[in-house]
Amino acid sequence: MFYLIITILLILSLQLYFIIAKKFKIIDKPNERSSHSKITIRGGGIIYPITLICFLTVLSFDNSFNSHINYWIFGLGIIIISIISFIDDIMMLSPRIRIIFHFLAVSLLLYSINAFSLPIWQIAFYYIFVIGILNSYNFMDGINGITGLYSLVALVTLYFVNDRIKILDQDFIIYPILASLVFLFFNFRKKAKCFAGDVGSFSISFWIITVIAAFIIYTGDYKYLLFLTVYGVDSVLTILERLKLKENIFDAHRRHLYQLLVNEKQQSHLLISFLYAFIQLLINAVIVLTDFSFSQYFLILVTPLIILYIAFKLYLIKTINHNKITQDEN
Repeated sequence: MFYLIITILLILSLQLYFIIAKKFKIIDKPNERSSHSKITIRGGGIIYPITLICFLTVLSFDNSFNSHINYWIFGLGIIIISIISFIDDIMMLSPRIRIIFHFLAVSLLLYSINAFSLPIWQIAFYYIFVIGILNSYNFMDGINGITGLYSLVALVTLYFVNDRIKILDQDFIIYPILASLVFLFFNFRKKAKCFAGDVGSFSISFWIITVIAAFIIYTGDYKYLLFLTVYGVDSVLTILERLKLKENIFDAHRRHLYQLLVNEKQQSHLLISFLYAFIQLLINAVIVLTDFSFSQYFLILVTPLIILYIAFKLYLIKTINHNKITQDEN
């Protein structure tokens, strides 16, 4: 019953945001780089920082919360990255300004999970890992449903893992699950009512990374990184492709596999989003139900996915180019 009340509050909060967004024209207008054709409300992902406020409010009245994380320091970090991301949704900020606030937020994240007690090389790894995943999530947020569904798969998996190892309070994972379900109600549609925006992609990825990083620190097992395998493969290989083509990797583009499928092959946003989430769900199920080392999982799960991804994308690009040539000749 309590979770139902929280869900209703989140729905009402998002409806109120829609009214504000329409009044102040916080919208996403389609352009040649977009995968949508209708003007849509931007920043619907504000539901995640709103959810955080709900969580911290309950936390302040409940002394039973106990885990290996400082929720208040984490909360400050996510508020910082949410505010700077929301401002960036409204007006384009300088990359230098963004990176300063991102570095500050990530520092708070690492402090909240006691990462600064680790050796210097591990701290450096966590900075690279966290900032890399944050930007990967932002790059991948381009079609209806993909951020919400993919996040839901990650969070549900983390919920079951946490039920087994009991590192964090389950509510810390349940709350963003509720937020993802509410967001999907408005976003997982042929004509989405809202997009997540930078505020959504950065805040939910920040939340998920915190859980994964906490698991890694307190178990010493890096396999939890693989709960984000699909995004990782698409993001890293697309960056390498763009570097090979001597493109600025921070400029907007349409080279991700999901973008080619939606924009060039005219596949359904909802279908492609579902497939990305479903493939990740299968990977997560293998990891949860078996017991191998990180290197073994990488060999049997990630390596085949990389090979399949490259082969399929090369085939897809070849087909697209052939069709364009045929159309030009006609």
